Amino acid sequence: MVKRLFAIVVVIIVAYIAYAWLTFPDVSELQSGWPKTTAFMEQRKAELRAEGKEDTLQYDPVPYDRISPYLRRAALVAEDNDFYEHNGVDVEALKAAVQRDWEHKRLMEGGSTITQQLAKNLYLNSSRNPLRKIKEYFIARSLENHLSKKRILELYLNVVEMGERVYGAEAASREYFHTSASALTPSQAALLAGCLPNPREMDPGAPNKRLRARQSMILGRMRRWGYLVEQEVLKPAPPPPVPETTTTEGTEGTAGTQTSETTGTTETTTSGSAPP
Repeated sequence: MVKRLFAIVVVIIVAYIAYAWLTFPDVSELQSGWPKTTAFMEQRKAELRAEGKEDTLQYDPVPYDRISPYLRRAALVAEDNDFYEHNGVDVEALKAAVQRDWEHKRLMEGGSTITQQLAKNLYLNSSRNPLRKIKEYFIARSLENHLSKKRILELYLNVVEMGERVYGAEAASREYFHTSASALTPSQAALLAGCLPNPREMDPGAPNKRLRARQSMILGRMRRWGYLVEQEVLKPAPPPPVPETTTTEGTEGTAGTQTSETTGTTETTTSGSAPP
């Protein structure tokens, strides 16, 4: 009986691997151009039709340089601190998510990088099935192998859901702030980034307390680390170099002198003279 069950499990696994291989997406197509739709968009359309509603969505992709640097930074500090450090999967965050699932005795969201979230949005669904998570892992690695970090972030900010029927930075900026994605302020960018974990419960069009709290947290992180380029968003600026100072004692009856060396320049100050 045990052998039979084992054989059935093996057959199921092999069948799933074969299915996953045959349906694995060609992510190299994303190197240029925009996806006309995504798996998440199609899933939302189906939900709206099932409710007897019209299924039009707002989606207007724009190039990386037409997305405010404030939003690019806000998304990173909110969703993926180590985006420029990992290869698509943050192993430590994944371990923490697994531990959390084990403690709560149920599957929960969490531990996903921006690359994994992009993989899920483009090709998968919102199911918490462990098999889906495995496929998400391999698609994320494929995205990292075929696309630059800049392109991954560009795609993510253009296809991710940012409120009811609203997808991407440009559509969200027009809908909520009546401006383009390139003109977002830090506060507006933090609001949009704050909604990303659950954009329907935390709607930027009607911010609740939870979204306002996340907006404040994201703004705090952005200010703490400075408004730097994305690669350095979580690396504080190094402190200015401290000049090396040596003091020599003069001979009896002679005032001491202090010599300060900075970048090859030596300045000598005699006791009693004006400060430099």
